[in-house]
Amino acid sequence: MLTTLQTSYTDTRAGDLAWQLGGEPLPALAVRELSFDGPGPDGGGRTGATLQLRLLGASHQVVLAAGPGDCLETVACLPGRRTPLPARVAERVAGWEYEFAARIEALPAHTFAARAQELLALVAEHPRGLAGIFPGDPCAFTAMVAQCEEHRVLWRTWHAYPQEGRLVCTRSSLVLQGPAGSGTHG
Repeated sequence: MLTTLQTSYTDTRAGDLAWQLGGEPLPALAVRELSFDGPGPDGGGRTGATLQLRLLGASHQVVLAAGPGDCLETVACLPGRRTPLPARVAERVAGWEYEFAARIEALPAHTFAARAQELLALVAEHPRGLAGIFPGDPCAFTAMVAQCEEHRVLWRTWHAYPQEGRLVCTRSSLVLQGPAGSGTHG
């Protein structure tokens, strides 16, 4: 799903993005809600689970409501946060093993535009994708894709900053913890 975001594009920088786990949902400009069979509250059985992909004016949030507990990830220009994105994080969150990784690609202008269009086409056609283009520059966007399974949820995001030729790429996963803390893969 591809949309034009109804907000002015501000001249933010890739280095202004911060990561946060937990907190509350922020006002979103676009939301894609995905449903899947998730684990029951005790980690067994099956129940309807939801994953929200949320595009913010300042970047993205992902909200998972499933199984033993909820998880909320934010990657955005957050007021008061000046810590750069971590390269890698691994934590336990409400019965899940959570992993996050980020990298910043610096690309020349001609390569950046081609890569931006390639990513937007991929996400626009993806059955679990959401991309928002900021007005004023077709290469200024935030894009997300997700994969949902019974005991595992994965998502990738791309945040494009054409004014500086930088593309911030993240990948995250939640895997349901098995008995005695071992991961259960489904």
